[in-house]
Amino acid sequence: MKNFLAGLGLGFGLGVLFAPMRGDDVREMIAVRASELTDQARDTYQQVRDKAQGTIAAVTGKTQATGTEG
Repeated sequence: MKNFLAGLGLGFGLGVLFAPMRGDDVREMIAVRASELTDQARDTYQQVRDKAQGTIAAVTGKTQATGTEG
């Protein structure tokens, strides 16, 4: 697995170096993609967390807190 990731990183690096795009365009594209991936990861985390809380509530027989309790 380490070798695969090392090869992936090397390939990415070489691809960026020899890409037909300008450096500014590549950096902007990377920044946009990183932002999209961050948003996707945050959404996935929230979905998993909500599902886990619902499952825990169902197993324990407790209701979920809505955040509006006094």
